[in-house]
Amino acid sequence: MTARVAGHADVPALVTLINRAYRVEEFFVHGERTSAADARARMARPGGAFLVVEDEQGMAGAVFVQVAGDRGFFAMLAVDPDRQKQGIGRQLIAAAEEHCRAAGCRHLDLDIVNVREELPAFYARFGFAPYDTAAFHEPEKLKRAAHLILMTKAL
Repeated sequence: MTARVAGHADVPALVTLINRAYRVEEFFVHGERTSAADARARMARPGGAFLVVEDEQGMAGAVFVQVAGDRGFFAMLAVDPDRQKQGIGRQLIAAAEEHCRAAGCRHLDLDIVNVREELPAFYARFGFAPYDTAAFHEPEKLKRAAHLILMTKAL
């Protein structure tokens, strides 16, 4: 599977995939992870795009990337729950890195929620390290206290 930039025609499949993948977060947030309007708004951001991988079974994974100067950012890494543990997440992280590197980025950033205790170690395996914390972006959706851990790596 090769990563490609998603277009507006991909939005319905993208939203379905992301929301299925993020059901794991139902224990601390109310509602769906994203919507068609949110996906389109992200695509419209300067330097923003979704990268997707797919095969004959459909969309297997996606990640949002955004380039701003010499820094890249990625978020919403999502792999179809039925296809996890097959290297798709690794492929999407590599695609995000390459996309940002090709755009001249020297660093790649992400933020993760602290209550997903498995995530710091997962991203550390790819060279990311925590450097700060921030407030959760939609506190009204929280079922319990949570904050973001900001992580980065040099490209």
